[in-house]
Amino acid sequence: MVLELRQNLKLAQQLVMTPQLQQAIKLLQLARLELAATIQQEIEQNPVLEEEIGVGLESDGGADPEALPEVAVPERTSEINVENNSSLAEIDWKDYENEYESASFSKQADSNDLPSRMDILTKKPDLHSHLEWQLKFSDLTDAEKEAGMFVIGNLNRDGFLDIDEEDLIRETGCCSPEAARKVISKIQEMDPPGVGARNVQESLLLQLERLGLADSLASIMVSNHLKLLETKNYAAIAKATGRSVAEVVAAVKVIVNLDPFPGRIYSDEEPQYIIPDVYVHKVGDEFVIMLNDDGLPRLRVSSYYREILKKGCNTPDDTREYIQGKIRSATWLIKSIQQRQRTIYRTVESLLKFQREFFEKGVGYLKPLILRDVADDISMHESTISRVTSNKYVHTPQGIFELKYFFNTSIDSVEGDSVASTSVKARIRQVIQAENPDKPLSDQAISDMFRKEENIVVARRTVAKYREQLGILPSKYRKKPKLGR
Repeated sequence: MVLELRQNLKLAQQLVMTPQLQQAIKLLQLARLELAATIQQEIEQNPVLEEEIGVGLESDGGADPEALPEVAVPERTSEINVENNSSLAEIDWKDYENEYESASFSKQADSNDLPSRMDILTKKPDLHSHLEWQLKFSDLTDAEKEAGMFVIGNLNRDGFLDIDEEDLIRETGCCSPEAARKVISKIQEMDPPGVGARNVQESLLLQLERLGLADSLASIMVSNHLKLLETKNYAAIAKATGRSVAEVVAAVKVIVNLDPFPGRIYSDEEPQYIIPDVYVHKVGDEFVIMLNDDGLPRLRVSSYYREILKKGCNTPDDTREYIQGKIRSATWLIKSIQQRQRTIYRTVESLLKFQREFFEKGVGYLKPLILRDVADDISMHESTISRVTSNKYVHTPQGIFELKYFFNTSIDSVEGDSVASTSVKARIRQVIQAENPDKPLSDQAISDMFRKEENIVVARRTVAKYREQLGILPSKYRKKPKLGR
């Protein structure tokens, strides 16, 4: 075989993702908080970008930067020399905090419920810090306390211990088997009850022991019949323990008041609040769509740098090139944000067209809808609709929903239009909530009911799948136990 070098010409078409296009796509799929953080980051990195107070997102973001309005540069605040200022020098700054606090609350001095400033600033203690605080006041030796710190550090968010005694002995290196058991037992005696257990069963037993019920029927049920307890098979538990069903039900009432995951009450997870991207209000017989721009920085191009470009004779070429590049980047960012807002508006407008009955009457009137329907309606690609509906929320007369919520598969109907799967789920929940607890409906019974009464064709397996997605137990576990022998 002969090796040789050749040069060939080839003509081909390919899609090139420019940085500007990549930025526009990125902004389109960002959630509201992520968008605000991205804009703030761009403001910090691009000196040409400025945040304008009191005006909406720059409406002329795609226009020529020369057409942007002039803004006067604010005067710089003069510095104050504390040493040369007699009035400031006389202040006792060490005692200022106490005087300020006493003056602030002087009118409410009689109230005993006022929080101190330290209560406001103090971080909520988590499970580990709460246990470490208790460990400091225990009667353990220093070596045992060190082992106790290792045990506390290996508790998960549920308060369960992820290691065994052998791991504790091996990792600490100075802990005997007796000391390891003692340390773990001491941790299990701490607050909250049930902490330091290896699993839910041990946690419940520790809590029952703390209540003085170590030898009770509830403890026997947790120790030996936990599976039957999970399935609410009280008759089988009564038969296995030789007790009446009424006694079993009374013990169950004690067990359900326990906390199977004691560590979660000290979780440091903060609640995530949803701020709608769009508001849909009904005014008369019409719906009005309003984009929510609150909290988003309002951008413009700095007039200071435009003046530098105007005075081109005194500006070096590399400086002019740098400023022009930053102005182009800032202008494209503003234009991309505007395009994002317009796309969201058009998408919600299309959803309102397809799902008008939902906005007027509720979840039961949600219609089947796919991304292609909206994409064809507003002449965009499906991938664009997928991005714009991800992590975006709309406030409607029926509540707050993610834009993805309006897209769902269809369920065949015997006659008439198809029904949305979300509507079927809501209907299954309503049927189960209204059922007779003595004779709960099976999945097949619900399927037959839909076919006969509502002309909706739903297979038994589909009913079971939707029921599991709703977190509803099967019929045999929903049945109300009979109180009697």
